Amino acid sequence: MSEHLGQPADDRIVRAAIHPSIGVARVGNSPDEFFIGPEVDEPAPLDSYKDPGGALKRQAARFRIYGYNAAGEAVAELTAQNADVEWTAHLANTKAAWYEFQIALDIPEAQDPTAPPSRLRNLDVVGDQRAQLAIDPGARTIRGSGRAGPEYRFDTGTFFGTAVYLGELRTDEAGRLLVLGGHGHSAPAGHQRLTHFANNHGWHDDVSDGPVTATVKTNGRAIPVDPSWVVVAPPNYAPPVLGVRTLYDLLFDSFVRSGALAFPERTSFMTHVYPILARMQGLEWVNQGFATGFGWGERERLGDRDTLERLASPAAEHSELRRQVVNSFRDWDRDGKSPVPWPWIYGDAMSLPPISARQQMQLSATQMRLLERWAAGDFDSDLDLDCEPRRAIEDVAVAEQPETLDRAALTHCLADAFHPGCEVTWPIRHASMYMAPFRIRHRAIGSPEPPPAKSLTPQAALAVDGPLYGQSPGSLSRWMAVPWQADTSSCRSGYDSRYDPYLPTFWPARVPNQVLTERDYEIAVDEGRPPDERRAAFARRANWLRWLTPKAPQYMLDMVEHFGKFGVVETRPGPSDGAFPARLLVESEVGFTEDVHPRRGLHVVHVPEARDEDVAEVAIHSAIEASPHRAEEIIAGYFSKVERFRR
Repeated sequence: MSEHLGQPADDRIVRAAIHPSIGVARVGNSPDEFFIGPEVDEPAPLDSYKDPGGALKRQAARFRIYGYNAAGEAVAELTAQNADVEWTAHLANTKAAWYEFQIALDIPEAQDPTAPPSRLRNLDVVGDQRAQLAIDPGARTIRGSGRAGPEYRFDTGTFFGTAVYLGELRTDEAGRLLVLGGHGHSAPAGHQRLTHFANNHGWHDDVSDGPVTATVKTNGRAIPVDPSWVVVAPPNYAPPVLGVRTLYDLLFDSFVRSGALAFPERTSFMTHVYPILARMQGLEWVNQGFATGFGWGERERLGDRDTLERLASPAAEHSELRRQVVNSFRDWDRDGKSPVPWPWIYGDAMSLPPISARQQMQLSATQMRLLERWAAGDFDSDLDLDCEPRRAIEDVAVAEQPETLDRAALTHCLADAFHPGCEVTWPIRHASMYMAPFRIRHRAIGSPEPPPAKSLTPQAALAVDGPLYGQSPGSLSRWMAVPWQADTSSCRSGYDSRYDPYLPTFWPARVPNQVLTERDYEIAVDEGRPPDERRAAFARRANWLRWLTPKAPQYMLDMVEHFGKFGVVETRPGPSDGAFPARLLVESEVGFTEDVHPRRGLHVVHVPEARDEDVAEVAIHSAIEASPHRAEEIIAGYFSKVERFRR
């Protein structure tokens, strides 16, 4: 009998599969140091996400192979110690050869005649010259334990003759595959300017994606292996923080709606309800609006033990409390355009002025069905706030490890807003993209896509056997912004200053908006200071992007040059007197040496007239003069990200 409960009695392996089914690596500018990406939902925090020189570490995606019996149960991990394993991966970056990102093409707003067309990027590059737009070094193969070296690097792809390093393969001590991405380098082929949040002529970056496959033999017998995929994404600047709706949540809903997965038979408070509430509260560390709404001691403190005990009780006296919580979440048919309902996150059709209910996001249909069950009192009251989370995959029974790896990799990615997104964008939610739940459908080798037309319509994007079916190296990342820094630096909060300077927001769980600085943290936890001084320090939040030039579009170029200097939101101990939470999340290891105003660039002033360079300077000056905010707290200019439709 296995030491882990539930170990299958039949341990004969008939097939194998790579997990996670979608692995996620991230770029970083550290030349040598990296860390392994999350393998459980709540991994132990790292001591540091920067190397000794202050550079940002890369996140590696680690892949494992599991053997399955005839009943489909995982019975063993296959490593170099018990199998002959050979890995192959193929990274590519085809952004510059693909279409512009303007808006998600699978939403009704994409049909609006005022929506900008999705034209080919670098449209003036024609014929055979377009091959220079794709960075494709080909596949790399590796086997054995502890392997690394130049022969495993994806460094032979070029962009207009310039070699671009996309990453490399390694193996760990057990022969598991490690995929590392690029160093975050972005540049133009010539002297092209950065002007747009997603589409910049002549530019490239070094994010990528592609298939991961393996051949396996045990006792000389070949075993079929289900393949995987790897996505190399931008950095995660707030590793302990999760989005309200994760990429796993989104894909689970997609598979339930397609019939590939069953809707849960029961609603569990701890599995289906508590995470949504906890994640909204967790955004207090990366957005001032969420801190005021859901933070420590504030009005919507849903995470307090006594509140949670009432929420987790099916008793009739708490039914109205449950109902009010559910009613607080957005319903597009009821209050879609309003920024007031939860969660306060922008949606796929965000634009100024708002034209659509999809201006803000709503939870998935599956999430809302589960919440409705909960509101009706039909749920498992399984609240357990004292349960210690499993901090490493080795703490999980082997039979559960594959599903845990799949979920963890996607839980630490965002689903909202696909405008275009952090790690991936809107095609990922289509069931046609998959050969099985969470497992990307690979395009057959030797069967390339047809040459692209000059523009991509929603009809062509969604056509049968179109780009949302079999995928090739670079097919997921090609829909994203080029370079990624232009979009990351544009993902702020409070674009409509008439409503709120902090809300709604785009992606604070990956790209923070407002943060608790180390200076204020030290004041807050100093029990010798006056309580009022400590409370004021705890309540203060600095603009995370304060070192960028507070003028569009120069801030985007600043991000290209300095992305590795920004602080990472890390976990620190709270004060022993209980004045604040037991753990605080703090902006740490900032690499900038100059001293800037903590609220510099905090308030976004979108100036549509500044799109015309001839009048931009006057228009921006007038907008700053008319703003109620202090000039040093304003970033003003034309923000291409938020004007998706002609006025």
